[in-house]
Amino acid sequence: MVNCYIVVWCDTDEAVIVDPGDEADRILREAATLELKIVSIVNTHCHGDHIGGNQGAREATGAPLMVGRTEAPLLTDPWLNMSAQFGFPITSPPADRLLDEGDEVEVGEGRLKVSDAPGHSPGSIILVGSEFAIVGDVVFAGSIGRTDFPNCSLELLLESIRDKIYPLGDDCLLLPGHGPETTVGVERRENPFLQPGFSWGFGNV
Repeated sequence: MVNCYIVVWCDTDEAVIVDPGDEADRILREAATLELKIVSIVNTHCHGDHIGGNQGAREATGAPLMVGRTEAPLLTDPWLNMSAQFGFPITSPPADRLLDEGDEVEVGEGRLKVSDAPGHSPGSIILVGSEFAIVGDVVFAGSIGRTDFPNCSLELLLESIRDKIYPLGDDCLLLPGHGPETTVGVERRENPFLQPGFSWGFGNV
């Protein structure tokens, strides 16, 4: 139940796969149907449910695997990526490229700008395009990413939302790792976890 995105520059056949959580064959069939050339594979973060299709996609396409620099150790360690704890240990190939704040992932003549957004996971990133952003598990329609896993931080997650997602503008389309798409404006105004005074049981936002 993870959202995998295939981002294509419309004037070319080049595409990027973002978060192939599983079913690599299905993802690759869709790319083949659309006659796309996969030029890179990117994980917004490396929890097990977002990386299960990395190996299959990488082996089939030869495309480099890219993740946030701080997130890289999770790829090859089922205990760090939380898959072992849930009974389905997943090991991904190591990253071919480590991404930092301000880097860009090329797709055709377009660019996806990398922005660090820790909190749900230490090295979570968001990928910002033209009027849209792929935000992984940072924020959802009506919710936010979990912070009860090891090495998570609610304080950092809320800071990432305020500092990295709100400035994209209310009309920016948000494509989350789970559930339906939404916009910055809708979440800023209506997301119950992001409203001033919301109580977490140990204090207010």
